[in-house]
Amino acid sequence: MSISVTTISKAFGSQKALSDLSFDIKKGEVVGFLGPNGAGKSTLMKILTTYMKADEGQAMVNGYDVATQARAVQTSLGYLPEHNPLYPELYVKEYLAYQADVYRVPKERIAAVILQTGLQPESHKPIGQLSKGYRQRVGLAAALLHDPDVLILDEPTTGLDPNQLLEIRKLIREIGQTKTILLSTHIMKEVEAVCDRVLIINKGVLVADKKLADLREEKEQVIEVEFDYRVEEILLQKLPSVAKVKNTVGFVYEITFTTRTDMRPVVFDFAHDHQLKTLQLSRKNKNLESLFTELTR
Repeated sequence: MSISVTTISKAFGSQKALSDLSFDIKKGEVVGFLGPNGAGKSTLMKILTTYMKADEGQAMVNGYDVATQARAVQTSLGYLPEHNPLYPELYVKEYLAYQADVYRVPKERIAAVILQTGLQPESHKPIGQLSKGYRQRVGLAAALLHDPDVLILDEPTTGLDPNQLLEIRKLIREIGQTKTILLSTHIMKEVEAVCDRVLIINKGVLVADKKLADLREEKEQVIEVEFDYRVEEILLQKLPSVAKVKNTVGFVYEITFTTRTDMRPVVFDFAHDHQLKTLQLSRKNKNLESLFTELTR
């Protein structure tokens, strides 16, 4: 197992942050770690990355015990914390050279991770001049420098604009083809976009462990679409297999279909036929949303 957590518990005074948490992550899996704010996600990540010790239980990363083999754990994983700690006055290559010295890896790795994370256009600039999206790329590049087998990412897309969001999601998917990734987030769309499996935590307790493929096996699907103009709901109700249409906000509509066939092309064709532009078009995992709401309410 790349990550193994067995009955981990952690308390801060009378506040129980984690309670008998157990799960395993196999090599090559991309796993989403979902939960409301304050559920204990960041606490567990700090334990897995040796920044914090658990009160009870055992956690293993790549076969190393996080409590007794901290140095081995640190060299075998890459970590991107929620608040990415960077030195804004350093240039990108200068910062990565510093990180390479810390990890004692060849300087040749700097060019490799710059290429891998798409930092080439900004690699000659001071970090303080970069956009939030490129600063996240710098953090990912630093986490990848020593070529770890496991990546732990804590809220990697917080504060990004829509374009940056798509770029970082694509990058995480690409990295996930060769590495094990545990990705903490409270955004369900994030899990749907990049993960194979989801763990849901609530009040320090693991309440669900599901494969995304299993959750997608549903008879209904919900398509969320945003047009550039208001549409009469009665027109959308005439689409094939429509069960319900809801105008959620502005020009955004949720259309529920009673079929497993992907209906996004049908909605796109509808927009084209009615001379509308689709500003966003996505398939929502109704089961994941329902499960999350049910277990964390």
